[in-house]
Amino acid sequence: METRAVAKYVRVSPRKARLVVDLIRGRKAEEALNILALNRKAVSRVVSKVLKSAIANAENNNNMDIDALYVKKAFVDQGPVMKRIRPRAMGRANVIRRRTSHITIVLEEKS
Repeated sequence: METRAVAKYVRVSPRKARLVVDLIRGRKAEEALNILALNRKAVSRVVSKVLKSAIANAENNNNMDIDALYVKKAFVDQGPVMKRIRPRAMGRANVIRRRTSHITIVLEEKS
């Protein structure tokens, strides 16, 4: 049986979030939390919250053993892009894209 947690509309680029999520894929849940705690990237705090939420879902909703959990799937999808305008010289304007992410973590019990 598997359990999951999702964080939507996180204000970080999916490309940057994938760097952190790739570190924890396939690892035990406890080991993944330790990796995220020592990681210096800002998005690792958000990924850690999602992982803790998935662990809580596994424990409370599905009565799974916390010590046997591992990260089965972890992926980041692109959310909506907010477009902003930056004024440039001679009346021109450049578009600034504020990207968002949807972070999903799926845990499973290792038998």
